[in-house]
Amino acid sequence: MKDSSTRSHVLRLAHDPIPTVHIGIIGLGNRGLLTLKRYLQIEGAEINALCEIREGNLEKARYLLKEANRPEATGYTGTEGWKKMCESNELDLVFICTDWLMHTPMAIFAMECGKHVAIEVPAAMSVEECWQLVDTAEKTRRHCIMLENCCYDPFALTTLNMARRGVLGEIMHVEGAYIHDLRSMYFAEESEGGYHNHWGKKYSIEHTGNPYPTHGLGPACQILDIHRSDRMEYLVSMSTHQAGMSEYARRMFGEYSPEANQKYLLGDVNTTLIHTVKGKTIMLQYDVSTPRPYSRLQTVCGTMGFAQKYPVPRIALEPNGDTPLQGEMLEKTLARYKHPFSATIGEEAHRKGLPNEMNYVMDYRLIYCLRNGLPLDMDVYDAAEWSCITELSEKSVLNKSMPMEIPDFTRGAWKDCKY
Repeated sequence: MKDSSTRSHVLRLAHDPIPTVHIGIIGLGNRGLLTLKRYLQIEGAEINALCEIREGNLEKARYLLKEANRPEATGYTGTEGWKKMCESNELDLVFICTDWLMHTPMAIFAMECGKHVAIEVPAAMSVEECWQLVDTAEKTRRHCIMLENCCYDPFALTTLNMARRGVLGEIMHVEGAYIHDLRSMYFAEESEGGYHNHWGKKYSIEHTGNPYPTHGLGPACQILDIHRSDRMEYLVSMSTHQAGMSEYARRMFGEYSPEANQKYLLGDVNTTLIHTVKGKTIMLQYDVSTPRPYSRLQTVCGTMGFAQKYPVPRIALEPNGDTPLQGEMLEKTLARYKHPFSATIGEEAHRKGLPNEMNYVMDYRLIYCLRNGLPLDMDVYDAAEWSCITELSEKSVLNKSMPMEIPDFTRGAWKDCKY
């Protein structure tokens, strides 16, 4: 446990309202440009600064602002440009949309410069980095939110609403996942939609465990009230071996040889089990290297009900718990327990014709809370708890699925925190 003698927790942290939230974005690759486009749709958000090491991407971002009839943003380039941006006085909030390894260093520097930070997932790559985020947020009293959009998935919000209204009884077990065939993206060149310098593929090859746990874990932790009346206690994890991809290379790229088998190697398939202090369990899966259909599982098992999104939405409730609702009954139940966020902000996204409802709800809520001086929906402890699974799952795999203790990043404050 880290020393907390000189600071207090930032659970339910709130600041004075910020009428217009001035934003700077670091990293204008795939995620950064999408982030810029999204926040052009959000009232009260103004893009004031852009930082990118590739001049072409910076120009793309500037063009997007011009096309939207927005004021020109200050541009920052070079390897140290992001620091200069964080040091400027024109920003309230810094978005970090770079590769995973830079998320924590940039977030820490931005908070030390007095800025709130929003970090693309995952927020950190090690337990030590998670503690650094927590310690810095507590020291600077700045917001640090990880942009976990899956927490705003309409089905996840509906089941969360059902759970908080007692419809599902006591929640005993939850499942989440990131199952997404990324082989073509991992091997593609940047000009074809691949990652800059293939950083995603390199990390997957060099590591085991679950390097991308938060899409599945975020909704699971929210429905279990993690660090708000319970906390994750320990985990065990196991992975398959890393399969050679020579057949995939032959089919996609015309290569078939032992060398191609290694060249097109990709990460393993991981399953991690988590136990909470109150005796609840979470199963997480990670698979980006097989043709398995996309899924985040989103499975909730309660004493009075069951809900699951993938492969098709299913809900089963007492007294007919072994018979899932179908047709009109299913639709009526989903409508009855529709979360207020989906019923208001989500419907606004549909009226605007936006392609991703959960992104819009997440973006809207972040800016709304900052403009109204409210605590954010997700905090630095969420970012740390969900991200620490990356290192701990790898350690468990490398030690024959040995249990790994999950730190209490709130230092005991979770016992007194409620939604």
